[in-house]
Amino acid sequence: MRVIAGTAGSLPLKCIEGRDTRPTTDRIKETLFNMIQRELPGCRFLDLFAGTGAIGIEALSRGAKEAVFVENQQKALACIRENLSFTKLSDRARVLKGDAVTALYQLEGEESFDIIFMDPPYGQGLEQQVLAALAHSSLADEHTTLILETLRDGDTDWTDNYGFTVFRNKNYKTNRHLFLKLTRPDS
Repeated sequence: MRVIAGTAGSLPLKCIEGRDTRPTTDRIKETLFNMIQRELPGCRFLDLFAGTGAIGIEALSRGAKEAVFVENQQKALACIRENLSFTKLSDRARVLKGDAVTALYQLEGEESFDIIFMDPPYGQGLEQQVLAALAHSSLADEHTTLILETLRDGDTDWTDNYGFTVFRNKNYKTNRHLFLKLTRPDS
């Protein structure tokens, strides 16, 4: 696993041993970042369920102004910090320990993020909890792009229930990226 492009391009990133995280492959990461490249310069980026931090680090390397990493596992947090230090991107990063929904409440009141990426463990309903928390939060507005990595064949018709609309869907072999925008009535 490596940083693909930008100021830290080609630098290797550490991974966590075991099956506690599912690092996004370089090929999928490259496809994703090619799709959002224009939105990255100067953006605020939120990486939920951050794992090794590879997605947020790629965003910083490609010009994001700031990235916030949220992770619950101690080994993963250490890996994120080590990867940020190695890539020399720590000065524009903030790492929060805890579950995603609690972190969102801790961040409440800050300006909205331009891009929110989340890759929750599959089949636990965590994405619904995050969308419910973001639906009336200061952290997302009608300009925020929310990207959800999920199983390719999983049901996602429920996104409308939380005030989000899918505007783009990119399928891969076993998973996909859903691109969502907030469409709450009060926005």
